Amino acid sequence: MITTVDYHTAGEPFRIVTGGVPEIAGSDVLARRSTAMAELDDVRRLLCHEPRGHADMYGCFLVPPDDPGARFGALFWHKDGFSTACGHGTIALGAYAVQEGLVEAAPDGVTEVVVDVPSGRVKARVRTSGGRVTSVTFVNVPSYVIARDVPVAGTTVDVAYGGAIYASLPASAVGLSVEPRHVDALIGHARRIKAELAGHPAARHPDDERLSGVYGVIFHDDLPGDGGVIRQRNVTVFADGEVDRSPCGSGTAARMALLHDEGKTGELRHLSIVGSVFAARVAEETDRGVVVEIDGMAYRTGRHTFELDPADPFPTGFTLR
Repeated sequence: MITTVDYHTAGEPFRIVTGGVPEIAGSDVLARRSTAMAELDDVRRLLCHEPRGHADMYGCFLVPPDDPGARFGALFWHKDGFSTACGHGTIALGAYAVQEGLVEAAPDGVTEVVVDVPSGRVKARVRTSGGRVTSVTFVNVPSYVIARDVPVAGTTVDVAYGGAIYASLPASAVGLSVEPRHVDALIGHARRIKAELAGHPAARHPDDERLSGVYGVIFHDDLPGDGGVIRQRNVTVFADGEVDRSPCGSGTAARMALLHDEGKTGELRHLSIVGSVFAARVAEETDRGVVVEIDGMAYRTGRHTFELDPADPFPTGFTLR
């Protein structure tokens, strides 16, 4: 039996595994990710694939932190494997830690939940009012521009790091807009872009090869601004054609790195393809990039106990896409 607590952040699911998984060995969270990829991929598939999940499912295994400076560690996964970062997941983990009493939180105030993830140490600042969680701010690892105007798949993309590597382009560059009716076409373009960038120098992480590879492709539409606030609608297609329903936390950080590099320093109101919103800003400039803070909210959707019948002909599930 495997137990989980499920959330959604701005419409994007996040399944937190709370029991039933063996200890995942490793000297730190990034090493534990390698162990999980080798030893627990069947559990990931069981929880993520149909019939228990779906092609756009997301979740994590909780693991010990790298040191006592963090509350816990998290290994993020999706239908195709394990990711290095997850902003919407970090927001959900912050809400979960406060709501489940894993950290002490005043009924009214801000509680900081520190989490070690494969890309580094991140924070979730959880605001409470009257004992209820009202919002969460995700504080990411430093984000930075990797390359500009990279020719690929008949267009050009900008590449930036926000805990994972993202290729970014206007949806209009492929003759589309960020709307649900264009999702299938956007997925097709994203798959071609990602495939052609495999092994490209712009897809290399400068310090750790385990963080290399284009994780997602971000399509965006520019929207009318409001009082110095930058407004864009985006959709991130990550892994193998998986669509983020939220504005994408680590992808928003990568977008902020690009905008900051262009001299656009205002707050970004980042809308998703389903209309949910993250508010992002650059909180700090460092020699490794800009530290981006992103405001959002996560909502608990259920608790589950999953079982595997020994006679089940689909023991780790399946996906049709």
